[in-house]
Amino acid sequence: MTIRIILLSFFGVLITIGIYNIFLWVRKKWNFALLNPVLLTIVAIMLILSIAEIDFQDYNRGGSLLSFFLGPSIVALGIYFFEKYEEIKQNLLPFFTAILVGGVTGILSVIFILLLFNVPPVIINSLVAKSVTTPIAIEITKTLGGVPEITAGVVIAVGVFGNAIGPVVLRFLGITSTRALGTALGTAAHGIGTAKAMEIDKLAGIYSGLAMCVNGVFTAILAPIFLEILKTW
Repeated sequence: MTIRIILLSFFGVLITIGIYNIFLWVRKKWNFALLNPVLLTIVAIMLILSIAEIDFQDYNRGGSLLSFFLGPSIVALGIYFFEKYEEIKQNLLPFFTAILVGGVTGILSVIFILLLFNVPPVIINSLVAKSVTTPIAIEITKTLGGVPEITAGVVIAVGVFGNAIGPVVLRFLGITSTRALGTALGTAAHGIGTAKAMEIDKLAGIYSGLAMCVNGVFTAILAPIFLEILKTW
């Protein structure tokens, strides 16, 4: 049994890293927005698990090891933050303003769109934290009485979409500042967006990582308040 668990752990890690690197090569060879390595890796792993009839829990023995390193990788951005602290300090007001506006817009847009389609409150409670990193989003959903499984799936989808399409949309709008790009990606697409920001520029990655953290705090505070106000209408 122990050997089987070890093999399954290696399987989850190797298949994830291997497939991701294949699609990373594909993306470099054909630079097209929809050839996003994260999105394609997710789809490929789903197909492999389905065709081979491998239980997700077995795969995730190794996949969860990779998920564990998401936390340390974000903390490691603190090194870059220290390097650029003086520069960031000069932009704190527009930085926090942008995150606050983006975070509030993200919350309210979800609420009003779902209300427009008469979606049940439990779904609204599950999606209101769609733009923050998964651990924070799940805790917010639990507090609001939503369904964490729905939240986790949507948060990942939002991150992948932001990673693939976000830079294209921002550049189409004429936004070229690495600070603005990083702040936008971190606010709207959390950790997966931050990974894309690091590809763009180290400074963009720093702003994105910080934006992701700050937006998580803002959303945790504001989402319950907005939903409570909504109940009084």
